[in-house]
Amino acid sequence: MVSNPRVTRFALIFSALTLLAFASNSAAALDAPAQPAAVALATPDVKHESGVVTITCSTPGALILYSLDKSDPDAKAGPYLAPIALPHGGIVKARAFTADHKQKSALAEAKIDPIKAGEPAPPSTTVAVTQGRQFPGYDWAKRHAAICATVNERQPKLIFIGDSITHFFGGEPVDIGKTGTAVWKKYYDARSTVDLGYGWDRTENVLWRLREGNELQDTKPKAAVIMIGTNNMDINTVPEIAEGVRLICEQVHQRSEETKILLLGIFPRGPKPDAKRKKIEEINAILAKLDGQKNVTYLDIGPKFLDAEGNITKDIMNDFLHPTLKGYGIWAEAMEPTLAKLLGDEPVKP
Repeated sequence: MVSNPRVTRFALIFSALTLLAFASNSAAALDAPAQPAAVALATPDVKHESGVVTITCSTPGALILYSLDKSDPDAKAGPYLAPIALPHGGIVKARAFTADHKQKSALAEAKIDPIKAGEPAPPSTTVAVTQGRQFPGYDWAKRHAAICATVNERQPKLIFIGDSITHFFGGEPVDIGKTGTAVWKKYYDARSTVDLGYGWDRTENVLWRLREGNELQDTKPKAAVIMIGTNNMDINTVPEIAEGVRLICEQVHQRSEETKILLLGIFPRGPKPDAKRKKIEEINAILAKLDGQKNVTYLDIGPKFLDAEGNITKDIMNDFLHPTLKGYGIWAEAMEPTLAKLLGDEPVKP
């Protein structure tokens, strides 16, 4: 049989290309990062006694994420960091996760009966719980640990308590870029101030930080600025949100009776007046009634962010929610006379 030179040449070329591709793929496989091996995660064990829930996992190093709202805990659920107080009962769900939140265990679920039968379930705004809604870009538990350490070390004279609107203002601890740093330095650096703002926090998350998380520890700040509630707007009613804010003020007062609380009305949001703005006004009307109670001074500076037609412009809040540097300047200047009076020092000049 006589071979065809053209066929032979093609076969040789094909073989060479095949070997080259194999070598290339092999090198790429060697260079590629090793994929983590699957981890056998034990299902968490949920126990409860006298309205207090504890969750454990037998897998060493496992991260437990849980929920109290009947949802299945996913990678963005809140981390279990301390026993959960549920005197009114409820549904607790939990899963164990690897540190990168990519592998998870089977679901654990427990129904907790109320200590006193027949009592209505409290609104979610008042049930203390952690959160992890911005994972992986934002580590809520890590910020909590940093704040506890900072407060313990600094023993601040002034604290700010809130959500991302407060977090982006400035000050320590620093874990993200801060929009209002220049304003913060001018008004608050010399006053030994710590920023207790967290991205995506709701009233129930602040309650956990103050109560179970004990962020104030043994410190007794002279004043606390509180502005929280906007992240509850889409899921809770006006009375529910107002009650969550009231309980936060109460928690601060219980831990430090001498601390003077400057409670700010929830800031307006959205480019123009709408139903959500109206809801904020209704909440603030309830919060205003706390003025004079348990060392609370109520102040609504919301109108300062609006133009003559009631609109918010991008130079004040570029996303119509979080202040720009100019917006933080408006906040600080509008609050300064009242805050200086509560601190007993001279107002910072604009």
